[in-house]
Amino acid sequence: MKKTNDFQELKDNAYQFCGQFVADKFDKIHLQITELETALTTETKSSAGDKHETGRAMIQLEREKLGQRLAELEKTKQVLSKIPRDSGITNIGLGNLVVTDAALYYIGISAGVYKQGTSLVYCISAGTPIGQLLFRKSVGEHFSFNGKTITILTIH
Repeated sequence: MKKTNDFQELKDNAYQFCGQFVADKFDKIHLQITELETALTTETKSSAGDKHETGRAMIQLEREKLGQRLAELEKTKQVLSKIPRDSGITNIGLGNLVVTDAALYYIGISAGVYKQGTSLVYCISAGTPIGQLLFRKSVGEHFSFNGKTITILTIH
């Protein structure tokens, strides 16, 4: 079993991983928006006016989709910014690293799997199926997921 300090480091690093995940997504969307704006300004009128207008309309639609993705990502960023970094732990909530007999989970945002050495931490939101099962549970409690009974060993 790892030491408490090891789990605190893992928890801190999982939080940083989630932050980098959000930052990378922002960068990607902003790059796509810049590329679309460039395409929109370089689109030149040709003799086929309908083709030009169709191209501009498609670019505008894509721009709107990226705007929606950006708004969703902003909400994710706000959730991440509200995660408590250190708190007294009795029940699982946002910002907790949960050690079960099946896996390690960081309750924050859905950002994938953080790897540190041989440890894998599943960065999940409280709204995911496993997150909903974990939320508000405490050490020693059991829950069933995908037909398997899982025990909560520690919360950090």
